[in-house]
Amino acid sequence: MSSEKTPSRPNILFFFTDQQRWDTVGAYGQPLPITPNFDRMAAEGVRFDKAFTCQPVCGPARSCLQTGKYATEVGCHVNGIALPQDQKTVPHWLTEAGYEVGYIGKWHLASDRHTGLNLRTEPVPLERRGGYKDYWLASDVLEFTSHGYDGYMYNADMERVDFTGYRVDCVTDFVLAYLRSRTLEEPFFLFLSYIEPHHQNDHNRYEGPDGSKERFKDFVVPGDLIDTEGDWRENYPDYLGQINSLDANFGRIMQMLEERGIANETLVLFTSDHGSHFRTRNGEYKRACHEGCVRVPMIARGPGFTGGQVLDGLASLIDVPPTILAAAGLEVPSYMRGRPLQQLVGGAEDWRDDVFIQISESQVGRALRTDRWKYSVRDPQKHGVQDSSSDRYVEDFLYDLDADPHEKNNLVADPAHVEVRADLAARLKAHITEVEGMEVSIDPAPDS
Repeated sequence: MSSEKTPSRPNILFFFTDQQRWDTVGAYGQPLPITPNFDRMAAEGVRFDKAFTCQPVCGPARSCLQTGKYATEVGCHVNGIALPQDQKTVPHWLTEAGYEVGYIGKWHLASDRHTGLNLRTEPVPLERRGGYKDYWLASDVLEFTSHGYDGYMYNADMERVDFTGYRVDCVTDFVLAYLRSRTLEEPFFLFLSYIEPHHQNDHNRYEGPDGSKERFKDFVVPGDLIDTEGDWRENYPDYLGQINSLDANFGRIMQMLEERGIANETLVLFTSDHGSHFRTRNGEYKRACHEGCVRVPMIARGPGFTGGQVLDGLASLIDVPPTILAAAGLEVPSYMRGRPLQQLVGGAEDWRDDVFIQISESQVGRALRTDRWKYSVRDPQKHGVQDSSSDRYVEDFLYDLDADPHEKNNLVADPAHVEVRADLAARLKAHITEVEGMEVSIDPAPDS
C-alpha cells in the first residue's frame, strides 16, 4: 500500500480518560474555566452533547472500544478478564490498512481472574496487547504501578520505564516523544489511555496536582450531588484538578501536532469510559444507570469533524470503533454494534433514538437511555461478578429527564407511567435479544 497520505487515511489519536463526567468540561456547562483546550477542540470540531458509555466500568468498556462489540459478546463483562486473543480489534483492522498502531497508558485487559494470571504490576506480553504491535508503553493496571505522583510502565520489550512527577504530565511526556519521533511515512493510530480522573484506590481518594484543593475549592456542586452524602465534598476539588491537568496536557499534544504540521490531517477523538457519582448511588463510583456515571464527554476534531458543531443525537462508546475504521477509509464490519459518528455528523435521519447499556459487578443490569427517559432493570437473584446475563429482570429505575434531569425522583412504581414502562421494556428487551441472543422477561417493580 502506498505511503502517501490521502483524506481516507488521516492519523488518528484517541485521547481517553477514565471516570470523567461529561459536565466537567466547559463546553458541556462546567462553570469553572478548567478546560480551555477541550473547549477549543469543541469550538473547532464536533461535540456530541448526549454521549454515553455502553458499560460503566473500566475493563468492560475498554473491551467494547477495542472490538466494537458489547462486553458480554467479548466475554469481558467485569474487570479482570483478559481480552480474548481471538478477537479482531481496531488495531488489527488498521494494521491491515497500513497504519502504525501504538498504545500508551492504562490497558486493563491482560490479567485474567479465570486463569489466575495477574499482570497488574507485570509487563504485558505481545500476545496480550490486543494487536498494538508497533509501539507499546503501558501498564495493565496503571494505578497499581503508579500514584498521582511517580510510577512506572513497561515498554514493548517488557522493560520497566520509571517516571517522576505528576502522572498526567509524565504520560504526556511519553506521548510527545512518540509524536516527535514519527517519520510520518505511514499514518499512525495512537490510543492514549490516561487513568485520571479515576480515584487512587489504595489511597481511597482522588489525587489532583498539588494545590488542587485550594485552587478548586469554590466549585459549583453538580445538581445530582446536591443534598446527598457520598464523598464529593472532599474529593471534587482534586477531581477538577485532575481534569484541569488532563486539559493542559491535551493542549501540549495539540501543540506538538501543530509543530509537526499534522494537526489538520489528524483525527483527534476525546471521550471517557464512564463518569463518577461519588458514592451517592451505591457504595463506590460507577456501576449504575445514573447520568453521573453513564454520561461522558465526547468531542472529535479533524477530517470529517469540523465547524464547531453541537449534535444532540444519542452517541455511545460503541460507536467509536466504527468511527475510527470509517475515518481510515475502511468498511465497517457487520458484527460491530455501533455506527460511524460521521453518519450522525452527516445528518443521518435513521440515527438511533435510544442507547443500550449493560451494567455489571454491582448487579446484573441493563438500561436504556432515550432523549427523555432513563429506564433500568436488574436481576436481584444474580451475582453481578459471577453472572454476565439473565433471562429475567425486575424494573429498578425510571426517570423523566425532562422534568428531573438530576434523577431525584424514581418513577418506576408510579402507576401513571405504566404505558411508558411498557414501551421502554419492549425496546430494552429487543436490544437484549439482538445483542445477547436471548428472549427475556421484565417483571414490574414491587408495589407498582
